[in-house]
Amino acid sequence: MQNAKSRIIPAALGLVLIGTVAFGWSLAAGHPAAAWRAYLVNFLLFSAIAQGALVFSAMMHTVHAKWSRRLENLAESFAAFFPVSFVLFLGLFFGRAYVFPWMHADLHGKEVWLNVQFLFSRDGIALLVLYGLGFAYLYYTLWFKVDAYNPVTGLQLRLTRLWARRRPDPEKYKHRRYVFGVLYLMAFAVVLSLIGFDLVMAAEPHWYSTLFGAYTFIKAIYVGFGALLILAACTHASRGTGFLLSQSEFIDMGKLFFAFCLAWADLFYCQLVVIWYGNISEETAYVITRTMLAPWNRVAWAVFIVCFVAPFLILLNRRIKAVPWFMTCLCGLVLIGMWLEHYLLLGPALAGHNSASTAFSAGDVLIFLGFAGLLIAAVTGYLRQFPGMLDAAPGKAEAEGTD
Repeated sequence: MQNAKSRIIPAALGLVLIGTVAFGWSLAAGHPAAAWRAYLVNFLLFSAIAQGALVFSAMMHTVHAKWSRRLENLAESFAAFFPVSFVLFLGLFFGRAYVFPWMHADLHGKEVWLNVQFLFSRDGIALLVLYGLGFAYLYYTLWFKVDAYNPVTGLQLRLTRLWARRRPDPEKYKHRRYVFGVLYLMAFAVVLSLIGFDLVMAAEPHWYSTLFGAYTFIKAIYVGFGALLILAACTHASRGTGFLLSQSEFIDMGKLFFAFCLAWADLFYCQLVVIWYGNISEETAYVITRTMLAPWNRVAWAVFIVCFVAPFLILLNRRIKAVPWFMTCLCGLVLIGMWLEHYLLLGPALAGHNSASTAFSAGDVLIFLGFAGLLIAAVTGYLRQFPGMLDAAPGKAEAEGTD
């Protein structure tokens, strides 16, 4: 597996280089609006994947689930993307003229909330709180999993030295892990709602939906669980690891993925039907633009079919959930669908009167690959530092009966 990891990281960094060159080329070629639109869309998608994946581990510990030990180990690896996500958020400041179309609009009194300084301050602090809670949860979780007598990497050695100085009490650490897990879940709902309001809904400053916050964090769990399934299936299929999942574990994870597919679709429908039957012009215009007018109507149908219809019909079959390669393909398709969904929400607002900005280009795909490379490199780097997370053997929590 070590050889496989050593090949994965250079390949991932190659994708990052391709995405960086594509982004720079779009800026230099006179298409900054398209470049920054792609940047914002991919920042939102890949940050949501990392945030939503860690939710799985926090959720399983909170409810004291026993079946999900190995999947939790993989879910925690996505936290390695948190520092990258925060840096990418700060990078939005340089494209503020393109990602915040309300900057030069008449906001009719909303200037108090929608101003660049206040937005970056509150969202930056919110992300720091969310990521800080995530790392605190991870810190106490790793104590139960890292072998203090045999640290095999530099990061493990530093952690074990820190724990040795503090002489941790297992019961106290177990309680703190639980507390920080609950706090992370609560912060996740609040912060993702705020990000959805500020970076997505505010692109149309005179349109609003009270369900948009819940829609945003449920969507993050959906894509996070999808990415976790892909990682689990690929790691399970790799012959160089000791990581193996049973058929029942794949089925249970598939059921959770199916459940959040339904939850996402339910919130999608609830927003749509309330706005449609309300028939208020400033609200229905938002829906009409994205569901009836070209080219966004085609994108809307693609999102609906790929992210709901196909998973709904396919995952009704129990045995399909236990086929790793098929679940990898299905979850990958859903992630691509959610990438299009972000374009559907943001594209019409960011395009303005420039019809050329509505078109997808090769640059959009290449920038997507660059962000994917960042996530892959972060997750793989984490697993290199904690190779024991791929072992089938029980961790300290299971062996000592502390959980």
